[in-house]
Amino acid sequence: MSWTISDIRTFLAVLDAGSISAAAARADLSKSVVSKRISDFEAALGVALFTRHAGRIAPTDSAFALAERLRPALADLVAATESVAGPEAPLRGRLAVAGPMSFGLRHLGPVIAGFARAHPQLEVVLDYDDQLTDLGRSGFDVALRIGWLRDSSLIARRLCEDPHALVASPDYLARHGPILSPADLAGHEAIGYLNARLSEIWPFGPEVAPPRQGRITANNGDAMRDLAIGGLGLALLPLFIVHDALRDGRLVRILPDLPQRRLPVSVVWPPTRPMPRKTRAFIDHIADAFAEDPPWQRGV
Repeated sequence: MSWTISDIRTFLAVLDAGSISAAAARADLSKSVVSKRISDFEAALGVALFTRHAGRIAPTDSAFALAERLRPALADLVAATESVAGPEAPLRGRLAVAGPMSFGLRHLGPVIAGFARAHPQLEVVLDYDDQLTDLGRSGFDVALRIGWLRDSSLIARRLCEDPHALVASPDYLARHGPILSPADLAGHEAIGYLNARLSEIWPFGPEVAPPRQGRITANNGDAMRDLAIGGLGLALLPLFIVHDALRDGRLVRILPDLPQRRLPVSVVWPPTRPMPRKTRAFIDHIADAFAEDPPWQRGV
């Protein structure tokens, strides 16, 4: 028994989607067709790629190992066929983009919509999540990252930088007193971020002690902003999340002149050679969109 390119694409689609039904919906195929392709692929390889239990499937270690080798091979195959078509040929296939929730909802939508309009034959899959995504295992072609990048095999291109803003509501400051110097921070509580300790992301240097962790914690920047607006404590957030609340007075920026280390906003992608045209086109598009000062930084 032999396998086909369709079998490989279906296998990767199920791995990315997490289930046969989700992969079938994305590909506009019936679940029975997707299930048969997976079974045929496993039979051709002589290896179980998924375990089945109570109607659910889970990838095996063999599936992850195979996917890590198939993705770059498939990208090379796509790049080879694209080179024959020429640089002016329409972009086709599937582009999967991962991004952080708050930045994506606030600032990526119009940028990605413009790209999708310019390339009507390209399927674009967009996934927002504040947890870091493993591009290799999750099947994403490209991702947006906020913050200082960890060492990895990914290639990165910096789009812009964004300052942190230490903020509180006018009501909170009226009840707990003004903050006129770094020493005043010791008397205040901060809203916590579940994905990192405040001391780990504190950008103002060791000579400025952060406020103590309060009783409220959230896993998303927009939620932290709303809690700060509600008067529940200070919040340390990127400016791209709080710029609108600062402009309309719902939040006040605390000690705005403190020197700080600014947050990089980067696009990252796996080191596939040659790079697929769709990936290069998207990276160039999003870099152009952030080439000038980001709009949320103007007038704040």
